Amino acid sequence: MHEFQRITRLPPYVFAVVDELKLAARRKGEDIIDFGMGNPDLATPPHIIEKLVEAASNPRNHRYSASRGITKLRAAIASWYGRRYGVEVDPEREAIVTIGVKEGISHLALAITNPGDLVMVPSPTYPIHTYAMVLANGNVIHVPLSKGDDFFENMVNVIRPIWPRPKILTLSFPHNPTTVCVDIEFFKKVVAFAKEYDLIVIHDFAYADLGFDGYMPPSFLQAPGAKDVGVEFFSLSKSYSMAGWRIGFCVGNPQLVDALRKIKSYLDYGAFQPIQIASIIALNGPQECVEEIRQTYERRRDVLCDGLNRIGWPIEKPKGTMFVWSEIPEPYREMGSIEFSKFLIRETQVAVSPGIGFGGLGDGHVRFALVENEHRTRQALRSLRAVFHEKTQKRAAS
Repeated sequence: MHEFQRITRLPPYVFAVVDELKLAARRKGEDIIDFGMGNPDLATPPHIIEKLVEAASNPRNHRYSASRGITKLRAAIASWYGRRYGVEVDPEREAIVTIGVKEGISHLALAITNPGDLVMVPSPTYPIHTYAMVLANGNVIHVPLSKGDDFFENMVNVIRPIWPRPKILTLSFPHNPTTVCVDIEFFKKVVAFAKEYDLIVIHDFAYADLGFDGYMPPSFLQAPGAKDVGVEFFSLSKSYSMAGWRIGFCVGNPQLVDALRKIKSYLDYGAFQPIQIASIIALNGPQECVEEIRQTYERRRDVLCDGLNRIGWPIEKPKGTMFVWSEIPEPYREMGSIEFSKFLIRETQVAVSPGIGFGGLGDGHVRFALVENEHRTRQALRSLRAVFHEKTQKRAAS
């Protein structure tokens, strides 16, 4: 058989190792409490579902749609940005609907990345931020991102000695998996940085509504001049619990939006039109559901983090996202994230994501997704406490 170069550039799927263990345990009848995949378990709000059902009942909505999104949805996107962030968006030139953010970033990467272009990406990070660029034949430069670091200073230190200069900078705050959050001053510096080094900025704003303890994540587009250098992607997956619906959008620089529009016109016919119609209701309709979803994740965060701290697994509560990013506890640190994740499944029936799946700099950590309810989370904590207590007792005895 032929060699497929794009495929050979992709590493083995790290999470598959843990997924296989979970599947084997479930086949044996074990109850696995699964914090692994960031797959929202909350139901989509009823008024959005009702609109989907109504729209899907109309045969006119069963035809091909527009690849850049229907006009009324793009108008709703522009209105939403104006209300939420005070950002003016032209729905014709500066907004485009995507079939989820993974599709949007991947297609934009194909549109704007030439073979060999250098792309700056945080490490660790959500895999598509790296591999969308790899699949587009770009070369990724990793910028270390960890709590306590000055990430902006890391970007400056990474770019200064590089020639030719990178073309693209991909960011996502609040950040998955590290949960690092930034303020608007950070984005102002990013805009100046992008202009100095002639960088295109792509910001993934998936967790726009999941800020805790009074923290409100800023939009990249709120920074003056942001639309001169980049775009922002938003997904309805978390804010409106519409993950399986696969709907999102990209807004910002008209040249980049047009590049995405052009490549999408060759590759897809847009999302199913009833989903787009229901998304208009999500953006324009009552927003109390978004706050209820946010509060649910905050309560789950508190139960998990308070419980981990009580059993001797120190963790700082994140200010944003639907994740908890934790350093592997000291007695187990030498195992590395894959072996430690396998250990947790075998010994506690608790599943987490190994940090190395988000990049080599994540190997000393694991990620909890807040997708189990509070009762199940407490059940997981009891299992973890029993194993941690046993390990501590053995160490004391030795």
